[in-house]
Amino acid sequence: MSAPPKPEILLTKEEIEKQVARLAQEISRDYQGKYPLLLGILKGSFVFMADIIRLLEIPVEIDFVRLSSYGSSRVTSAKIKVVQGLHTPVKGRDVLVIEDIVDTGLTVGYFLDYLRKKRASSLKLCTLFNKPSRRIIPVPIDYLGLTIPNRFVVGYGLDYNERFRNLPDLYFVDGCS
Repeated sequence: MSAPPKPEILLTKEEIEKQVARLAQEISRDYQGKYPLLLGILKGSFVFMADIIRLLEIPVEIDFVRLSSYGSSRVTSAKIKVVQGLHTPVKGRDVLVIEDIVDTGLTVGYFLDYLRKKRASSLKLCTLFNKPSRRIIPVPIDYLGLTIPNRFVVGYGLDYNERFRNLPDLYFVDGCS
């Protein structure tokens, strides 16, 4: 196994924490008096989800799904695979999808369509990172952390071939294949 490429920092842990706190305030305000179901898309969103729920000032229920379109590649296969489905009914619920990054829109677009068919009372999307230059499918983002350039990023839960998820900052990694 060859050594991984050297990462270049894009956002510090402190810059990310500031955005997570802002998003938590917005969500707490908008869902005041409600009991939303937060659905995290694994594996990438687990760090973001853990951080944001600790800052929310409202009661929430959480669940996770695991979808895949990448495998061990940096390029999406455009074929979405449900690796782990929902365990919590969404019909009649206020549902907030928590995603780490929206780039092509294929994965989250697929999941939002799936949830619409389950007849949630309301359905919104929160993403920490947005890469609109890669968008193939339009995706409505209700809560947005930061827009980032079209380069491959890792850290803060995002990975390359299961590496780098543990990094507290967000890094560019060029040279991954």
